[in-house]
Formats: sequence, structure tokens, C-alpha cells
Amino acid sequence: MASAGKRIVFTGGSGKAGRHVIPYLLQKGHQVLNLDLAEFPDPKAGVFTLKTDLTDSGQVFNALTTHYNFEGYESGQAEAPPDVVIHFAAYARNMLVPDNECFKGNVTATYNVIEAASKLGVKKIIIASSETTYGVCFSEGKTAYHSFPLEEDYDRDPMDTYALSKLCGERTARTFSRRYGNDIYALVIGNVIEPHEYERDFPTHVNKPETRRRNAWSYIDARDLGQICDLCIQKSGLGFQVFNATNDTITTREPTAEFLKKWEPETKITREMEEFEAPLSNRKIREVLGFKEEHDWRKYYKP
Repeated sequence: MASAGKRIVFTGGSGKAGRHVIPYLLQKGHQVLNLDLAEFPDPKAGVFTLKTDLTDSGQVFNALTTHYNFEGYESGQAEAPPDVVIHFAAYARNMLVPDNECFKGNVTATYNVIEAASKLGVKKIIIASSETTYGVCFSEGKTAYHSFPLEEDYDRDPMDTYALSKLCGERTARTFSRRYGNDIYALVIGNVIEPHEYERDFPTHVNKPETRRRNAWSYIDARDLGQICDLCIQKSGLGFQVFNATNDTITTREPTAEFLKKWEPETKITREMEEFEAPLSNRKIREVLGFKEEHDWRKYYKP
């Protein structure tokens, strides 16, 4: 089912994921305004960027009622709030800034975006959470996963500030969804892979699987993330939801059960997994949203 074109405000669209997600959404007929501190990297894409400090609630409120480009002035009407807000902007990991600034910036920005959108009557909000919330990616030393597969009902207990900020964002989303009755979907996004990174990185990812343990041998192609966002736009009426946003398969040569038995023998398996199912499982988005991956890593790298 193709989604009717929506007016979307997208935060952080100039980043690693957004620069691929926004073109996908444009191809689907949506109109997108990018809120970022950096210009959109592809000047030919026709994406207007409004430079916005999301930690300033006044700027956020105003940005959500701003024209999408200069042609908006020709309509003769003030810009209404968007149909959809997609919030990807954040300090993207630990150690970009001191921990307290990472926490303050990420939590404040997410609060401001969700609050402004909800109070302006936006019925669909999508926010970026993170694989790091599963607690191993930025743990101190080698720590065990509780169980496999990693699914949305897992007890996520990270050690680090970045992941904590993302869990606070999810709780903020749940709070406002309950208060305003809108749909707010949190995407627990796996390690984002851009098209050029398959040739460069997957020889190591596949042949040295120990390097991928902190990412649970899982990933999300940035273009497939665009599909997930579009599917979230299509599917309404779910209230607050958490969805793992990953591709279908594990980044190893061996089938999943065989690999986990060898590399994680002490970690329990809570259900039968598909032959090459990613340990950070996307079963929910396949079953609830109808996600069908287009960019399996094996299309781009032959081990």
C-alpha cells in the first residue's frame, strides 16, 4: 500500500541515516522540511534545511510551523503544523561531547520535539532510539546479553549515557502518547550502513565476527530505514510502540543458531530463530508493519 503524500518535518536529516531516509520519503511523494544545524549534504536533492537548535523549545515550536521552502509564501496562508514529525537529531554516540552534555542535549531535544508536536496536534511522531539500549554496545568490558533474540520486550539495562538518553526519549514518547492519544513510534535503530560501506567494511564484519559482537551481528541499511519510516507513516492507531529497526539477517557465514551456540554458549535462546535471523530481531516490524528488506548485505558482499 502506497502512503498518500504527507507533510513531514524531519530533524537531523543531514546525518548519516537522514541523508538516505529523506530521499526515500521524497520518492514516496512526501514533502520534507529538514531541521538541522548542517545543510543537507546533497544540494541536488531539493531539501530545504532550517537551521534549528532543538534544545530551544521556542525554536522547535516555530520550526514546526515554518514553510517547507520559499514557494510556501505563494500559498497566501500561514504554514500549518506538519502531518508527521520524524526526530532523528541527536549526539549520535558517546564521546562526541562530555557525557552530561550528551544526556542534556539528547533528552532536551527529544522532549522539546515531542512536546511541541503533540501540543500542535501532530498525530504521528517517529523518534530514533538505538541498539545501544540493549546494554552491550557501550558497556564497560565484555558483558553478556541476557538472551537471544533481542526483541522489544527485552530488559534493556545499558551502562552508558548515550543509551540512557535514548531510553529517556522512549519514556517521554510513551508519556505524551498517553496524554494526547497520538501515535509515537520509537525505532530502536541498529548499526546504520550506507551503500559505500559494504565493500569497505563487510570483509571485516563477516570474517572477524568478534568485531560485531557489540552490534549483536546486526545492522540496518540506511535505505531500508527509509522504508521503515514510510511504513510507520502508513500504519496508524497503535499509540506508543517500540520497533527494532534492523535488516533481516545475521552478518555471519554460519546460520544463527549454530553461530550463537559457538560464540555465545552461555546465553539462553528464548525461541526458535529463523535460519539466518539477525540476533537483534526485526520480526515485529515484519509482522506489524509489513517490512520487506531490499538491501540484504549478501547482495553487496560475497563472503
